Amino acid sequence: MNKIQKFISVVFFIAIFVVLIYLIQNYGIEPLRNKIESMGIWAPFGIFILRGVSIILPALPSSAYSLLAGSLLGFQKGYMTIIFSDIVFCQAAFFIARNYGRVPVRNLVGPKAMKKIESFNQNQLEENFFLMTGLLMTGLFDFLSYAIGIGGTRWKIFTPALLISLLISDSILVAVGAGVSQGAGLFLGIALLGMFALATLSGIAKNKMPK
Repeated sequence: MNKIQKFISVVFFIAIFVVLIYLIQNYGIEPLRNKIESMGIWAPFGIFILRGVSIILPALPSSAYSLLAGSLLGFQKGYMTIIFSDIVFCQAAFFIARNYGRVPVRNLVGPKAMKKIESFNQNQLEENFFLMTGLLMTGLFDFLSYAIGIGGTRWKIFTPALLISLLISDSILVAVGAGVSQGAGLFLGIALLGMFALATLSGIAKNKMPK
């Protein structure tokens, strides 16, 4: 199962990269964005689903979709797409782990990823809101959604921590993607502010960690 996930991850990432380069070379970024806009809701919906799959199966790369959303959809629409996808699918991962336990999670993520998920439970995340929020801001938020659910954390504690972390962390890569395609400026400034907020809250989380 783990080998299959790695293979799918590599193929998936290469396919997205090749398709994106092909489209940019043949259409250019502005005509490409116009073509994406003509697709209506289907372009955001496609990115929404792809991002969600990468959360439920954490072996798949997820950061690429934030950059893709920012570059193709613009900051506002891309940010909303990624935020909404992360909320829905992180909640789904949490509920799978919370209601059904370790076996279905292990079947989804594989034994190697399961070891990483189990390791987070040693930090007693359910007892430390700041640590939970800080860790969810990292690229491991998909693993953590499973780990927090397995740990028995209540939904009303997990959800605000998830929302706070996503509002800050998702803005960074989406803003970078939008900035690269639209000439930096305001969007890269948003990314820098997001990084500053992320560093600040991560420092608070570390200070709240149990010794």
